[in-house]
Amino acid sequence: MKSYSLATRALPIDDSWDVIVIGGGPSGSTAAAAAARQGARTLLVEGSGALGGMGTNALVPAWCPFSDRQQLVYRGLAERILDESKKSTPHVPKDQLDWVPINPEALKRIYEDLVLEQGAQILFHTTLASVEMRAGGEVDALVVANKAGLSALRAKVYVDCTGDADLCHFAGAETIKGDGNNGALMPATHCFVLTNVDDYAYRHGENLYSGNPKSPIYAMRESGRYPLIPDTHLCANMIGPGAVGFNAGHVFDFDNTDPWSISRGLTQGRKLAQSFRDGLAEFAPAAFGNAFLALTGSMMGVRETRRVIGDYVLTFDDYMNRQSFDDEICRNSYFIDIHQDQKAAAKNHAERIASQKKNSHRYEPGESHGIPYRCLTPKGLRNVLVAGRCISTERIVQGSVRVMPTCLAMGEAAGLAAGLASSAPSPDVHTVDTTHLRTLLRNQGAYLP
Repeated sequence: MKSYSLATRALPIDDSWDVIVIGGGPSGSTAAAAAARQGARTLLVEGSGALGGMGTNALVPAWCPFSDRQQLVYRGLAERILDESKKSTPHVPKDQLDWVPINPEALKRIYEDLVLEQGAQILFHTTLASVEMRAGGEVDALVVANKAGLSALRAKVYVDCTGDADLCHFAGAETIKGDGNNGALMPATHCFVLTNVDDYAYRHGENLYSGNPKSPIYAMRESGRYPLIPDTHLCANMIGPGAVGFNAGHVFDFDNTDPWSISRGLTQGRKLAQSFRDGLAEFAPAAFGNAFLALTGSMMGVRETRRVIGDYVLTFDDYMNRQSFDDEICRNSYFIDIHQDQKAAAKNHAERIASQKKNSHRYEPGESHGIPYRCLTPKGLRNVLVAGRCISTERIVQGSVRVMPTCLAMGEAAGLAAGLASSAPSPDVHTVDTTHLRTLLRNQGAYLP
């Protein structure tokens, strides 16, 4: 690629912050709230116009389980967000903890209220453009782009909640993408919402979920009339009156760190959503005969890109051993949920379900594993923490810890640690007293047995 040299120029800088969080998804929202709650002057920078990431902008229609099938595992700020979210879906039983449908518009306000009430500030439509470094692996400033042009932001401690480890990658930290050998990433999904759905027929008709052999997805595929639908992946949740949210289909060969790939994926995903609407209207007419494609996600449902190499890499053995750690900052009980490549996804129903069960490694009720603080501390970076799907894990374990409830819990811990580190004379996230950190998390309701 050709290069272009920028002319030397000065940028305006805002250096009034103790903690800057980049990325306003689940982990970024709780990180900003927790840092501000700890007394740090905190700024949350988000590239879109709303907080929430996958649950709002990407329209993922339901929370992954909050329980280990015996008790609530993701507590603290995560529990507060779940409780507030459930208030906006009154059709959901009050005691339901797993696969709770999401009202995305309400969830945007819930995240904003959480962050602002704790005293943090939000800067929307602002994108991280580059990272300026000092010696010793210390971030000096971030260059961001928005409607005001380029400017610089400086804090004592930074939290990378981009999901793609953008800040860490730009800062020169070691990251790995996928299997590290240019292998395919897990496919993305472009979620969407159908409205004017017949509630009664939806609730009492055949289950749409592709785990059901009678799901209409199989007739849709076999008809040959919907060639854009690449596989039988279909999950759906009633998110409001006559409104059903879909996490359905896959966009393969998608890389969220490649802007051209993002552009191709979004255009493909919108066409795919229309195909689903038309196929369901044909093969499940009682519920979807008059359905209207109301909305597709403004961002893709991304499952995997870069992972940071931290002071500790969470391993498959840790997952299988239900490992506990002296410095663990939360627990995780979600199964290993690897979405398959296009060849595997195109298998017939029996083969696909058998393969999924073989590779999911589900826990028994009451079981979970710990996530140590050291997975949130990138090697080589002194004043940067990371939270969300890009923490330091082996690839297979990332298929479990990547989901929203876990990200909420990780974000709260990272934000609290950032607040603690920022108060030190020479901030170093690797030297945070994890015993004190865990005590503070427990005091805020975190589940740390």
